[in-house]
Order: sequence, then C-alpha cells, then structure tokens
Amino acid sequence: MKFSLYSELQHWPGKTWRRQVDETLEQIAHADTLGYDAYAVVEHYFFPKFSMSTNPFALFGAAAQRTQRINFRTLLHPLPFYNPVALASQIAFADLVLDGRYEFGVGRGHGWMPPKAGLPMDEESVPRYQESLELFAKALEEPRFSFHGEYYQIEDAQVVPPPERKFRVFLGGTSDHTYEMAARHGWAVVVPPLLPYAALRDQLDLYREKCAVYGNEPDIVWIHACYIDEDRDKAHAEAREAMRGFLAGNASPLTEYERPDDETLMKASYGFYASGILEGLAETPYEKMIEDDIVWVGTPDDVGERIQAVRDVCEGLTEVAITVNPGGIEHWQALKAQELFARTVMPHFRQG
Repeated sequence: MKFSLYSELQHWPGKTWRRQVDETLEQIAHADTLGYDAYAVVEHYFFPKFSMSTNPFALFGAAAQRTQRINFRTLLHPLPFYNPVALASQIAFADLVLDGRYEFGVGRGHGWMPPKAGLPMDEESVPRYQESLELFAKALEEPRFSFHGEYYQIEDAQVVPPPERKFRVFLGGTSDHTYEMAARHGWAVVVPPLLPYAALRDQLDLYREKCAVYGNEPDIVWIHACYIDEDRDKAHAEAREAMRGFLAGNASPLTEYERPDDETLMKASYGFYASGILEGLAETPYEKMIEDDIVWVGTPDDVGERIQAVRDVCEGLTEVAITVNPGGIEHWQALKAQELFARTVMPHFRQG
C-alpha cells in the first residue's frame, strides 16, 4: 500500500500568507525524508478558509528544490477554468521541470467557484465539462490529434513538449460518468475527505466493474484528516480545535459567503452544494466526528484499526492519504503527526 499526504492549505487568521507557504514547503521536505510516496494539494480559488492553494505548479516547483524522491500531486485541476489542451501542455511541461515526479487529477471543481470567476452555471455545464475531459485525455495520450465536438473543433494539434510517459491520473466526484471514464482510461479515483465509504459505494462498485470490462486494475485513493500521538488523550486535546476548523473551513464558502441559489446549483448539476450536507458537517460535535469516522484521531493502534477497516470493505484500495495540517493546526503538530504516522503506522501496512 502507498501512503501520501494531502493538504487543502486552509488559511486561517493569525498566520501570514508567506509563513503558510514556508511551513508547507518545510512539511513537504520533511515528508520526503520520511518516505511518503506523494504530497498532494488541492487547486482552489477565492475562499481562503477552504484553501489558498491557487497555483500548485509554483508550489511544487519550489518544493522540488528541497526534495529528492517524493511525487507532487494536484487534486484536482478544475477543468472548467482551463482550455483542456492548454492544461495538458502545462502538465507535460511541469512534469519535465519536476523530473517525472508530477501527478494530477482533473474535475469540475467546487460549485461555489464558477460565479466568482464569471463562468456560466447552466444546463450546458455538465456536457461542456465531459467534452473537455475527453479532449484533455486525447491531448495527453495521442502524439497528434484532431477533435470535433460541440464546444471544441481542433485539427491536427499536438502537446508541446510531448508527454514522456503515461501519467497516473486521478478523477474525483459523484457522477457515474466520472467512474466509467476513470475505468476506461485506467485512471485512479479519489475518495475525498469527510465522505464515508457508504456515500460512494455504488460509484466505486461501478468503477471496479468497469475496470474488469476494460482490463484495468482498480486504483482507489482514500483521503482522511488524521492526527496521531502515542497518548490518546493528548492526541484528542491537541486535535480537537483543528478538526473543528477543518470541517468549518470546508463549509466556509457556504456559511460565510452568499452562495449561488438552489435553482442555479441544480441547473448546473451542483445539487450537492444545495443539500446542506457541508453545513451540517461543520456543526458536528467533535466526539461525533470520531464516532462517525469523519476524522481519525488517536494512537497509532487507533488509526491503524481505522485503516484496516477501510481495507476490509474497499476492494481495490491502493493508497491512503492523510491530512495532517487541517484547520489552522500548528506547524510543529503537523510535523509531529507526519513523523509518528510514518514511523508507527506505515511500516505495518507496507509489510503486509
């Protein structure tokens, strides 16, 4: 099994933007020495308590100067914000600069972002995205290509510089189309933080079924916020406010700003953001977060049991990614959690 770190780079008052970047770079360098397989960040705009990570390419370019082996991963590039062929070209160039250590996912992005960027949210949002995704895959996988769709017309194009390898690509979301396409291309799928396995059981079953049809192996990555200490009570005392902040930060675009109205969200197939689920999660008592497996906090044995429980129910699980810097947690705590997890939990699962 692989292990990685994932960060939303939630920005909370009391810390400068520059300090947060510097701390993140130190955490990436630290993860490299500890043997983590990858460090992943979200790409997100406009809402700092959710994320200040607007340019993963720049972040990873700086991190590459401080590391030797760890892979860099963006989860996810929001495809509606890009021309898909231009994004494919940027990814190929980034992989060249990062010496073959770049990984990435693509998706629609969060439903609260398009209005802030002046992007349309209408009945065409989904078919436009699906066509963009097909074009993006073609641009990455074919040396020269043409494309004739409803939104894009391209004759005899190529990505420059040409990709030098087959990428490990990640998709995330809740639509059947996403899981079918991931299976067809042999791409990984990501279970996002805060969602229980049951929420995506049907889609993951579809993904495994379609992988068998297309002759590809399932590649499922599980993300979970995690804090760990040898002393259980100490772990909970140190993590309590940060985990509350993590959930509050995830809901902040809906609770602290005027969001798109329900009709607009439904029209653009962003109904999840009108459901009240995130707002409800933000109000979850800390003890309920632990009980309902929304976050992992405790001793190495406690967290190991949670991971084993996921392995038992999720066939095709290849990687666990933990979030160790959630909700404005202190830098020293993030470093401690990274190190203790690497020293006490990862060896158990890597040794089978």
